[in-house]
Order: sequence, then structure tokens, then C-alpha cells
Amino acid sequence: MLQPQKIISRNYELPESWTLATFEKAGGYQAIRKALQMEPAKIIDEMKAANIRGRGGAGFPMGVKWSFMRPHPTKPAYLVVNADEGEPGTHKDRTIMERDPHSLIEGCMIGAYAIGAHVAYIYVRDELHLAKKRLWDAIHDARAKGYLGNRPFGAKDYPLEVHVHTGGGAYICGEETSLLNSLEGKRGEPRFKPPFPAQVGAFGCPTTVNNVESIAAAGPVLLMGGAEFSKLSRLHALNDGGSRLYGVNGHVEKPGTWEFNCGPTMNELIEHAGGVSKGRKIKCVIPGGSSTPVLLPGELFHAPDDKSPLHEWHGKSVFDVPMGVDTMRTAGSMLGTCCLTVIAEGTCMVRVAQNLARFYKHESCGQCTPCREGTAWILRIFDKIENGQGELRELDQVADIASGIVGNTICAFGEGAAGPALTFVKKFRAEFVAHIEAKGCPSKGSIL
Repeated sequence: MLQPQKIISRNYELPESWTLATFEKAGGYQAIRKALQMEPAKIIDEMKAANIRGRGGAGFPMGVKWSFMRPHPTKPAYLVVNADEGEPGTHKDRTIMERDPHSLIEGCMIGAYAIGAHVAYIYVRDELHLAKKRLWDAIHDARAKGYLGNRPFGAKDYPLEVHVHTGGGAYICGEETSLLNSLEGKRGEPRFKPPFPAQVGAFGCPTTVNNVESIAAAGPVLLMGGAEFSKLSRLHALNDGGSRLYGVNGHVEKPGTWEFNCGPTMNELIEHAGGVSKGRKIKCVIPGGSSTPVLLPGELFHAPDDKSPLHEWHGKSVFDVPMGVDTMRTAGSMLGTCCLTVIAEGTCMVRVAQNLARFYKHESCGQCTPCREGTAWILRIFDKIENGQGELRELDQVADIASGIVGNTICAFGEGAAGPALTFVKKFRAEFVAHIEAKGCPSKGSIL
């Protein structure tokens, strides 16, 4: 039986876990005190040893990202935390901000000190009202006690400040350079790279952008030790270390967010969430937020070659393979934000595809023509098919349009929109054909 871990979520069940008194009673702000006695390079070494793969979707090692920062002779450095949790089906980061905001504040202080920054910005999606309030309260209380300011804890002459900046609710601002534009008061749309944020980021200065959960893990890593943290993971040998938050939603009995050592399987997570609701069978799973390609229970895992460290799971169902950054890529999808959406039998997949296409068409920033026009075109086709006006030739058009988006946009939004469209049409083609031939949904299915 899969057992939850209590490291990142260690304070969740404590009374008034969001308060400074509770956080300190549980050992809070000890990690930053330790950090301020260390050389910044040593802190970065601990983060590298922890093998924290970025928990916002890309999976890039956090310690390596911190090491890219170099002091600039005339410009300050910044740490920016991406709390714009807008990926459909994702709900893990808000649990940290709502239930343990001081762990994020402490992580910001550690991260800022390690990369040579004095200021951290937490960019929060405006709709997350409780998260914003608790972060503001946490910052106020930490500053009142002298933990933030010119001399943190009254002991170190290294000013540290943390600010909350609210975004307008644009999904594209989950992309780091769009977020930076929005933080500066500009239109939220992606920038060309290079230069990368570590060279030219917020306000034209060196900047590191990290996910909420990645930063919140910094304190526990320093207290536990990076190597020990990494070894908790089933996927330690794949440099995918520690524990992390997993969300399960959709057609399950007990949707929620839990912390596990890295590497539980989809079957284990679904079982922990009480199984599929109403005793139905699994039709498919979206493994890491709506932009990750859908996976079917009957699909097998195929390692690239016999010498690959992934070969251990060759031939197993993808639902019985540990969920990690590399394993999910090899399975033909992505770990993404690590929040599963379970879809049960009886669900109309054309309607699911139409619903997601509507979201991506609405959220495209419009900067890149392939994405702006392609997402709208895909939605028109899905609307026609669902409304009984589709044609068989349009199924192949979807693949052509989606393929024209992939690799032809500034940021990864286009691929996130195209991937689901491609996989839904490919893996559920029979349902799309049935809709076209019946001139509408033959089973009057729903997405509920």
C-alpha cells in the first residue's frame, strides 16, 4: 500500500498551520538560519545533490538552474516564484500557499541568498484569493519579527525581501518569460530565448524562475541534506530525487493532493484516491495537467534500448511504471505538474477534446500565428464534429494543423495545445468517426 510522505507537507495537519507561531513551533525558519551561515555555493551543491526536478512541468534540475546565476557588476539579481497555477487539473501549489505559506517564504529567502539576490517576487494567480491573503499575512508577520529586512534575524548583513505580485489570470503567464513580462507591467506574452532569464530576466536583470513546490522544498533539503533527500525516491538512479506532491482528480472517489516519495505508479495513485468512481473502469488518464498527452491502460512501456536505466520496466503497462520525468517522457507523455486526471468509461472523448480545445483557443496569447490560428481552427473542427456537421477528412486536418503548431512557436504553449488534440484524435479515432457518421454523439455521452 502506498504510504504518504510528510516532508513538504509536514505542517499541513497542524492547527492553524499557516501561522508563524505554528510554523516556528514545528521547526520553521531554522533552515534559513543555517543557510545564512553557509557559502551560497554550498547551498547550491545541496540542491544539486537533492536532484529536485522542477515541479512546474519542465522537470529541469533546480540546483543546476540556480548555478546558472552569475553576479553582474551593475545589476541586481532576482528570484521569481511561479505561483500562477492555471493548468487545468492542477491544484498542488495552492495547498502550500494556503496551508503552509511560511515554508514558501523561507524557501524564497534560501533561494535568494543562494543565487545572490536580495528580493524575491511570488507571482500569484489573482483568482487564488486565500493563497494571496495567507502569503501577505506570512510576509507581514516575518517582517514584523525581523526575519525579513536589512538584517535577517538580526544576525546577517544581507537584506532579504519577499513580495507578492498578482497576475490577471492569463494561463500563458505560467510560461516563465510571459510571467516576467507581466511582472514588469507589460503584456503577458513570451520572449525569445536566448537570452535566458539567468542573463536577462526581470527588469533586464539576472533572474531565476522556480515553481512554488520546488522552492518550498529548499528548507527541508538543507535540514535533511541533499543526498539523503534524493535517496527517498524510487527514481534516485534517474536523478529524479526526493518526495513531491501528487494530485488526483476526475473520476475518482476521493480527489485530493498527497505527498509521496518520487515514483508511485498511476495505478497506486488511483487506488490511494479510492479507485474509479461508481465502480467504473478507467478509460484513460491525463498524467500531468491538460497539456500532457493522454495515456491508455493497455499501452505498454518501451525502453529505448537494453542498456537504458529505463529498461527495468520494459513491457509493463504504463500504469505500472513509476511516475517520473524521464519515465513519462519515454511512455509518450509528460509528468508535467504531477496531477492526474482520471477519465472513466462512458465519457465522450470528443466532448473532452472539444472542451480542452476551447480552453487553449481562449488562452493563446496570439503572438505566434501557428498557435493563434491553429488553436482556433482545431476548435472549429471539434465543434463541427460534436454538433453533427463534421467530415472524415477533417480528422486528418487536425493532425496536420497540430503538427504545424509544434516547433513553430516561441514558447511551449503551442505544443501543450497541439499534443492533446493529436493524441485524442489518434487514440480515440473510432469515437470521432462515430460522431461524424451519426451526425452527433451517438451515446449522448458527457465529460462528467
